[in-house]
Amino acid sequence: MKIGFIGMGIMGKPMAINLLNKGYDVTVNTRTQEKAAAVIEKGAGYCTDQKQLAEQVDVLLTMLPNGPDVEKVMLENGVAEHMKPGAVFIDMSSINPVTSQKLAAVLEARGVDMLDAPVSGGEPKAIDGTLSFMVGGKQEVFDKCKDILLAMGASAVRCGEIGAGNTTKLANQIVVAANIQAVSEALTMAKKAGVDPHLVFEAIRGGLAGSTVMNAKAPMMLAGNDQPGFRIDLHIKDLNNAINCAHEVGAYIPMTTSVMEIMQWLHETGNGGCDHSAIVKFYEQLDNISLKQN
Repeated sequence: MKIGFIGMGIMGKPMAINLLNKGYDVTVNTRTQEKAAAVIEKGAGYCTDQKQLAEQVDVLLTMLPNGPDVEKVMLENGVAEHMKPGAVFIDMSSINPVTSQKLAAVLEARGVDMLDAPVSGGEPKAIDGTLSFMVGGKQEVFDKCKDILLAMGASAVRCGEIGAGNTTKLANQIVVAANIQAVSEALTMAKKAGVDPHLVFEAIRGGLAGSTVMNAKAPMMLAGNDQPGFRIDLHIKDLNNAINCAHEVGAYIPMTTSVMEIMQWLHETGNGGCDHSAIVKFYEQLDNISLKQN
């Protein structure tokens, strides 16, 4: 089985390496070969032409920033029309579910199946191969491709038909954003009240308030580390998609719009490239404190 992979960014690069480590035949495409150097060193092929890559592979993977990027590759650049009948397209980008459904319809007319399979876990889990995949598509296509996903992740759950994967990812991103906001509020309140936020974290992490998000992001807040595992600007993109989806289906998401405003402030103040744990900076600014110990 030949796999093509388009998108060698923070997430795509380690995901491709994990596929290679599991013995898969992988060929990658990027704007510049240098960007894929680490993957090529691990044994990946390199193809400069996306349409040529589409003609060669049995499964094509994309890991791109947003829906318009996926549409540009598949529709404007003509990749969809060059995929061979019987091939499978797996888009692992986090995009609007409506875009996934649009692409699936185009591909189905050519005899190509599609899965939308966004991931959760960020760069650390992309590196160690423990991502969580949320998948939309036909059961039989999911069954055929599940091992590919599990070469890059610890779990892969089919959530329904095309678009269900990205709907689930939007729900995931709402929970993550609101959780980071809550942790930020809690720790800055503790600091303002004169209680060591490090001890608050240690005290509550094992109780009901504990979460994977808290365990991953609270230490970053306390250390003043805003190096991105998942950038604020990318989370803004996801929450924009979530808000648009909610408007389309008539769902009310006031917590999401609240944390979105905080992220927009961070973007406007030059923090868009920081990790989303930098939400705490908003509260530190308001309260005139810093969680980081001197």
